[in-house]
Amino acid sequence: MGCKDNNLMQPVRVKDDLYRTDFSETASKRGTIPCLLAVCVYLFGRQQFRKGFLFRSIEARHNADVGYQPLKQLWSYKMLALWPGLGMFTIASEMLLELLSYPALLAPAVFVVYFVISFLKRPFLPNIPIIGFRKGDFFPLLQARWRNTRDFKTALELAYAQAHPVLVPVVGEGDIVMLPAAEVKFVTDQPDSVLGFSERAFDIFQVDYTFMDPTIPRVPLHENLLRTRLTPQIGTLIPDLAEEAAWAFETHWGSVDRAEGWHEVCVFETMRHIVGGVANRAFVGLPFCRDPELVNNGMAFAIDIPLTSSIIKLVSRPLRPLLAPLITIPNRIHTWRFRKILVSEIDRRLRTYDKHQSDRQANKTPAECEPNDFLQWSIQQAKAAGDPYMWRSKTLADRILMVNFAAIHTTSFTSTEALLDLVSSKAEYMDEIRHEITSVLAAHGGHWNKRALSQMEKLDSAIRESARYSSIISIGLGRTVVAKDGLTTPSGVHLPRGTKVSVPAYCIMGDEAAYAAARTFMPFRFSEQRNSNSPVHGGGDHSQKTDHVRRARNALPTTNPDFLVFGYGRHACPGRFFAAAELKLVLAHALLKYDFEILPKKPEGSWVGVTRLPALKATIRVKRRKEV
Repeated sequence: MGCKDNNLMQPVRVKDDLYRTDFSETASKRGTIPCLLAVCVYLFGRQQFRKGFLFRSIEARHNADVGYQPLKQLWSYKMLALWPGLGMFTIASEMLLELLSYPALLAPAVFVVYFVISFLKRPFLPNIPIIGFRKGDFFPLLQARWRNTRDFKTALELAYAQAHPVLVPVVGEGDIVMLPAAEVKFVTDQPDSVLGFSERAFDIFQVDYTFMDPTIPRVPLHENLLRTRLTPQIGTLIPDLAEEAAWAFETHWGSVDRAEGWHEVCVFETMRHIVGGVANRAFVGLPFCRDPELVNNGMAFAIDIPLTSSIIKLVSRPLRPLLAPLITIPNRIHTWRFRKILVSEIDRRLRTYDKHQSDRQANKTPAECEPNDFLQWSIQQAKAAGDPYMWRSKTLADRILMVNFAAIHTTSFTSTEALLDLVSSKAEYMDEIRHEITSVLAAHGGHWNKRALSQMEKLDSAIRESARYSSIISIGLGRTVVAKDGLTTPSGVHLPRGTKVSVPAYCIMGDEAAYAAARTFMPFRFSEQRNSNSPVHGGGDHSQKTDHVRRARNALPTTNPDFLVFGYGRHACPGRFFAAAELKLVLAHALLKYDFEILPKKPEGSWVGVTRLPALKATIRVKRRKEV
């Protein structure tokens, strides 16, 4: 892909016309810098000796030992020249003994020692191109990190243009090895014992600090529920979700009764409330999904996590336990408020569950029928596991908050981008999608169900195309090398243990080689591909199966190496089928019930480090359609 400013950041060129991280070899990385620090410590010690305040106490200790050499002889330059290792060791040991008597000096000294040890323990940087370097930089990594953070989109495009592994240093994210698109499958094929998925996710979101109970993300029981309970229940939940979407739009965009005419709405601000309400209809059911306090605190927490984790990663590791509790005060406030709303309902459900288990006959009472939502499934799962900690009211509330974070944050961004893409394109596109929605609903007696939703192929295509074209995913398949001996990529680059790897997802999904006219929004790109080929000749089940596979391959929740919105491989988003159904319901209600004024140009989003955001303050003009 082309880069908007090729002169902004160029990898440093060295011998053999290759971009290499030559300065990261052993002598420079693990020798020069620690030696400079040691010299600084030595000079600091000499300064204190000249002042006499260290010298006197050391001399007193040495004089007390009759067999000890005179102090001045030990500290002579001659002795240091003859025995440099012994001299440095003696200096360090004597200074450490003295620092124990001066707490004001001990803290900075411990910090310096920790920094040196941490620096030495860092993995070697592989000998690959480094994005953001300029020849002659005095502090190459620091300067590259700053340039890449300021304009990560350009850095990403430069990395993608190399077509082989490169190093992309970024503030707060460390040194990321960006693998080429050809190695996407290689990443997903590696076992977790080689490339760790959880290790990278825990580091990105700093879960030990940003969650009040780190057990929730570290023991992800909710992921199993998303796969085994939520996904199979989507068909049952769709009528309730459709009802919630209709209520949410009337609340936030206006109803027929209000007769507001044309009026402005902030797309992201209203969509996150609508998405939050619809998602929580499946998570906690009525009436809690319509409680503005529960939805607001769930949304606030979804914003807290990426924000506070980014700040924490800017803090040195030894200081994080001290500063993180202050940085994450908003997380704690919103968690506490969310818990307060749900705890009483959770306690009631736990009592009812125990009653049903003790009296099987009670299960047959219609009035005591258990709710069909994520909270109830979580209670059943926790009780079946037999761990009392997992069915504590606070633990269950935190688990619901966790799925709120996972569901609301990205779905709100995606729905915002989809609306803005459609409203800034041709009006005929929206008319065509509306016609499809009304035709499908008419064929199903006006009822929303799973089959009807699956037949809205143009709507599905428009959302998938927007997710590709206006991807909020900048880098994907984040992993950390956890294998003891490291990992060698197909391109021959050895990645030592601890290396962070990713792929440039934003550029992959905008590549002309994978998508014709990739930088053009074509809402029916995937629906046309679904119907581009006639079924395989020969008849029978094989023909129908081939047609089904082709259609499923271009559906919104389907992942592949060229479409990484939901990830790819065994760690693909476990809730993507629910997210796809939710997005289609939300967009369908918006298009079916409202008219839109076409925008002359789509509002531009923004980049904050590695994060791509939609235009959060963008507004559109809408009017309720009276005929619906």
